[in-house]
Amino acid sequence: MFPSLSVSARRLGRATLPSIILAASTLLAPTEARAQVPDSAAKAPAAKPKPPAKQAKAPPKPAPAPAKEERPDGLPKKFNWKFNFDAGAGVFGFGNSLYTDVRPDPSGDLSDNWFESFVKPALSTSIAFNKGELYAKASAVGERTFAAPPPIVGTEASSFQVEDLYLGWRSGTSIGKTENVLDVTVGRTPYTIGHGFILWDGGGEGGSRGGFWSNARKAWKMAGVARLHFGNHSIQGFYLDRDDVPENKTHTETVGGNYEYAFNDANTIGATFLHFWADGARLPGRDGMNVYNARAFLAPFKKLPQITLEGEFAHEENGDIVSSNGWTVGGGYQFLKTKWKPRVSYRYASFQGDDPGTAKSEAFDPLIPGFYDWGTWWQGEIGGEYFLSNSNLISHQVRVHLTPSEKVGTGLIGYVFQLDQQGGFTSKSIATEIDAYCDWKMNSNFTTSFVAAWANPGTVAREGFNRTSDFVYGMIYVAYSY
Repeated sequence: MFPSLSVSARRLGRATLPSIILAASTLLAPTEARAQVPDSAAKAPAAKPKPPAKQAKAPPKPAPAPAKEERPDGLPKKFNWKFNFDAGAGVFGFGNSLYTDVRPDPSGDLSDNWFESFVKPALSTSIAFNKGELYAKASAVGERTFAAPPPIVGTEASSFQVEDLYLGWRSGTSIGKTENVLDVTVGRTPYTIGHGFILWDGGGEGGSRGGFWSNARKAWKMAGVARLHFGNHSIQGFYLDRDDVPENKTHTETVGGNYEYAFNDANTIGATFLHFWADGARLPGRDGMNVYNARAFLAPFKKLPQITLEGEFAHEENGDIVSSNGWTVGGGYQFLKTKWKPRVSYRYASFQGDDPGTAKSEAFDPLIPGFYDWGTWWQGEIGGEYFLSNSNLISHQVRVHLTPSEKVGTGLIGYVFQLDQQGGFTSKSIATEIDAYCDWKMNSNFTTSFVAAWANPGTVAREGFNRTSDFVYGMIYVAYSY
């Protein structure tokens, strides 16, 4: 292993070998052996012990990191400021696509494939004022539906405009002993009722604005909302003017009152009255209509919180023109002690169609519903999104929802769609549909949603729209929130 050492040893020969052994023994001997001295030296007086060596000083602590320099934002310091930024992008595929523009906002012909995206920057602020609080918010939404030459995808559209722009005041402790008994908001602001059965979405999407599915716009074009809270009671009075897409101006306005009583977080009942105005030439039944609504969302058994019940009813009346009803009832059970906590539910919904044998129209006006949860109240990712409305419709919904982890929620929804009034069709069957969905909360900012859906056209779809092949649909959507 050491060729140089071997060569040197061979050169020294036998005569020097004892000397080498002696030298090696000396070098390899233990320390005590090498420290031994003659007897005469051992009798010498012991040397004075040296003073113990001074311990080395501990190294100085590192200097603290310099304080992070605050960057000036140029905004008044007396106000509390908050910046938000939301964005989303998704890709969609729709085989054997069908678009009927029966929703409040037109989708247009999106064809079989398209891509959507949106951005929404927002700035909100508040400041204490006479034991209460003034607050305000401003935001804008930019949306786009991307396209390529037909027939690969549908029409391209985009828009960028103001979304939120409102001023409000909360009473704080200036009225009574309860905090924020009164809250008043004026301007472009969102306002919703219940789970979106009749009133939810103040801003129009799709068409020339783009972003039909993204649905980033929620604010009404003009709104005045007064909220009164005391104990478990909540009373709201409101005026709302809808921000329709330019090519579908209905000039819908409504004024009304809403009452809710919350027994606790899981049990709420409510009632609403609304009076509508609209373009009489386009929506003669809506112009001057009154709507009476009642609803309940309950977990009525304290010892069985896994059982939930819900129901909602709406009656529309407009003199000699309209008299119609829409209602829903449902229930669910969640297996709380089972892995993934599966929840099974059923829901029945009925929206009247017009009976040609009567003078009044019984056709239910869907009004302005919105997306509260999968299947509520756009019923079906194929049917409810693109060719069905909540009018002359009966639906059966069965749903199984699973929660594999805190970050993932997934499930299946099945539908059977039928007509309320058969009309000239040979059957009331519209379609059956199955939707699979998954929401994955990747982190505190990003959420990705997946949808795969299939629908089989019934008699109405075949005879009314000449659709004989199955519908298939898929979507991947990534949303960011800051």
